[in-house]
Amino acid sequence: MKIYLVILLSVFSLAVFAQDVPVKWATQETFFEDLRGKDLPSFNGLTINKKPFSNADLKNQVVVINFWFEKCPPCIAEMPELNNLVDKYGKKEVRFIGITHDSPASARRFQKRNGYRYEIVSLSNDGIRKLNINHGFPSNVLVGKDGKIIYATANISFSDPQFKAKSILFEEQLKAAAEN
Repeated sequence: MKIYLVILLSVFSLAVFAQDVPVKWATQETFFEDLRGKDLPSFNGLTINKKPFSNADLKNQVVVINFWFEKCPPCIAEMPELNNLVDKYGKKEVRFIGITHDSPASARRFQKRNGYRYEIVSLSNDGIRKLNINHGFPSNVLVGKDGKIIYATANISFSDPQFKAKSILFEEQLKAAAEN
């Protein structure tokens, strides 16, 4: 009986000590937070003109990467906001890349119809998965000149209260990176 009591008290005390460490639940936001400071992973794709494109083409540039696809309503809804960022920062040596799993031909037609002003790069679904810096669609990632991820977030919207604060923070980080 004494041995069972000792074991029970030992297990109980371990459980109490384990609770002192805060639990970090895996969410979309923790996923994005964990990207900060990491290198932009390698990737290879094709532009809408079927020219090869890789992360090496982004060397020494501030880059905004938007993950989207043409049948994604939230992706399409944020495109006017993204185009506004291109208007504000595109002339400040910031490069804007849209990564999609749509084919180059399909993405080209979409861009022509919708006026999406990002450069578009097609990757396979597997290529996007292996890149592992988006957590759903849309996702937006800001990369510094050093190739490290500065900030990442889901939807960009300066009018939707659900996304406004993070969108403002994204733009503040973008502005700071563009000025350096």
